[in-house]
Amino acid sequence: MKAIFGISGLSFRQSVAAFSMLILAAVVMAGSALAQQGAAPAEMTTRAKQAILMDASTGAVLFQHNADELAPPASMSKLMTLAVIFRALKEGRIKPEDEILFSVNAWRTGGAPSGTSAMFVPVNTRERLDEVLKGIVIQSGNDACIAVAEAMAGSEAAFAKMMTDEARRLGLSKSTFRNSTGLHDPEHLMTARELALLARHLMQNYPEHYTLFAEKEYRYRKHRFFNRNPLLGLDLGVDGLKTGFIKEAGYGIVASAKQDGRRVILVINGMEDAQARRNEAVRLIEWGFKGFADFKLFDAEEVVGRARVWGGDRMYVPLIGTGEITVLLPKAQSAQRLQAQIIYKSPIKAPIKKGDAIAKLRVTTASQSVNEVPLAAGEDVPAAGTMRRGLDTLVHMAFGWVLR
Repeated sequence: MKAIFGISGLSFRQSVAAFSMLILAAVVMAGSALAQQGAAPAEMTTRAKQAILMDASTGAVLFQHNADELAPPASMSKLMTLAVIFRALKEGRIKPEDEILFSVNAWRTGGAPSGTSAMFVPVNTRERLDEVLKGIVIQSGNDACIAVAEAMAGSEAAFAKMMTDEARRLGLSKSTFRNSTGLHDPEHLMTARELALLARHLMQNYPEHYTLFAEKEYRYRKHRFFNRNPLLGLDLGVDGLKTGFIKEAGYGIVASAKQDGRRVILVINGMEDAQARRNEAVRLIEWGFKGFADFKLFDAEEVVGRARVWGGDRMYVPLIGTGEITVLLPKAQSAQRLQAQIIYKSPIKAPIKKGDAIAKLRVTTASQSVNEVPLAAGEDVPAAGTMRRGLDTLVHMAFGWVLR
């Protein structure tokens, strides 16, 4: 079972209350210090139907609005198409020089006759995969996506299953895919949170391909394609990733920007037009950089709390950070409206080695920005003898705890 602040029974609840107060006091002091800096207001709203702003390095959520609501992602779902392709390239299952056939289906469904964004490859033509990737990333070509899907999986439907399987492998539990393009299908859905996590995955795992997202134009045959990302030409540090629009979803964008060594990832969806999408993205990205600051809560090796142990030579193990515990907090956040929690699966089974990651510290603000920091065992906890383990089992049974 999941324990929050180690809640695992009355006596333990009482014993960890002091730790809860200590952590909350530390966060309160953080909020007070940051508020004195007089930065932008922490209370943020958005006109987007779904939105999330994430710190790329830590995964901290700086802002969210309906972030777990499923919605049509339009061409933003091409990021999952690319995730499948990039993984296959990395594993050597396909090669950049492989030739991709543009079938009649790819030409008709996603090419010139479709009236949608296309690479305009002539029917029954073969193009190298590295060229086709530019057509997907820069021009958002639907014909390019379908052609690769057919080449890799035999059909677009089979490739869409590969996309869903890859999502589950990455821990994206809600998204489902029915095509490679993002063209409307009532069962082709993603959440803003999972789009942000997918963007983070692409940056961290495929940096050799990520630079494609920043290319502003691509020339193919007689065509000159301009990157559809309206933020690339602005002084924001934006270098990716993908726009999207279908009438069923409105206008959306997955964007990433880097300033002064910090990177943020933004997802918005459901905007009424392209100009509104651009303006809202600029506003949220600027706020993400200007409205937050790092604050150290605990020194390295400083004990944050304790977690209940089953079958060990002691009942509790101290929890420490894997280094200094630093979180991003809104500069003007009201200190009294912060919440801190220690979360772990209870009980933790011995033996435990010092440094084992066994819990996390979650700090949440009133504006629903969320930091999660891993916590590790602060010391070894050897396994106890048979009698002690039996006694622990009786205690767990008495409190209705389930051992897993």
